[in-house]
Amino acid sequence: MKYNPIYHETFRKGLFKEKIFQLNRLLESCTLCPRKCRINRFIDEKGVCKTGRYAYVSSYSPHFGEESVLVGRYGSGTIFFTHCNLFCSFCQNYDISHLGSGTEVSPRKLTAIMLQLQNMGCHNINFVTPTHVIPQILEALEIAVEKGLDIPLVYNSGGYDSEETLRILDGVIDIYMPDFKFWDSGITQTTCNAPDYCEVACMAVKEMHRQVGDLRISGEGIAERGLLIRHLVLPERLAGTREVMRFIANEISANTYVNIMDQYRPCWKSSETPELSRAITGKEYAEALEIAGEEGLYRLNE
Repeated sequence: MKYNPIYHETFRKGLFKEKIFQLNRLLESCTLCPRKCRINRFIDEKGVCKTGRYAYVSSYSPHFGEESVLVGRYGSGTIFFTHCNLFCSFCQNYDISHLGSGTEVSPRKLTAIMLQLQNMGCHNINFVTPTHVIPQILEALEIAVEKGLDIPLVYNSGGYDSEETLRILDGVIDIYMPDFKFWDSGITQTTCNAPDYCEVACMAVKEMHRQVGDLRISGEGIAERGLLIRHLVLPERLAGTREVMRFIANEISANTYVNIMDQYRPCWKSSETPELSRAITGKEYAEALEIAGEEGLYRLNE
């Protein structure tokens, strides 16, 4: 049986307009994310995320480098949004997040992008770095649903998300895919000026799981609904892998699908933190996988 995206029911009940209204209110004195810049993005004022009234898109295409449960045969329909609310010093996509590579898009253009990716056969629409442009996404999504959008939506964020914003998204997002980057506030202060990252990410992941539960995969091996967490292993155990895995297993679910990633390499301004000036070793990655198992997680890197 074909999966019916959860946003269809929300749209049928006429709830999109209320959600868009609530999100747009947040833009007037922006508290969309934990930065709480309180600037008026409706008149194109720009805070930490460097984004005003409209979203910017860097690129979009069927993507085959994501998790296998998202990629399937025809790819994940990724839309890379320009800028970010986290700005990690070691970001591998720094040309997009820090340097602002991208083009401003209207809601109707964003709608057209979603429908084009669906028509290309993509298994989902994958919003990459959406935290700072959620109102703009929902404006476009309402039009896209009217025009026949019918595949799951993936919220692919850095994990630095506001609980208030996430609650408004309840009934819209099928698959949440946040990073859980760090545990220690010292490294979050040093690398992204967000000493509250761990506290915020714990709250965000709990809310995401409350909405969609553990990741559900179709008989064809394609993700339909649920939570998928990414964790990038950092040199010198800077990511706090054991504490992150213990939190997921004990406070979210031992059945959580977790992708422990090994692709860290020094980028952008990573040299400002001496421990981040090298790639991870095979031993460090193997240790991270072992830790996840020791803490009770078993759906790893499927």
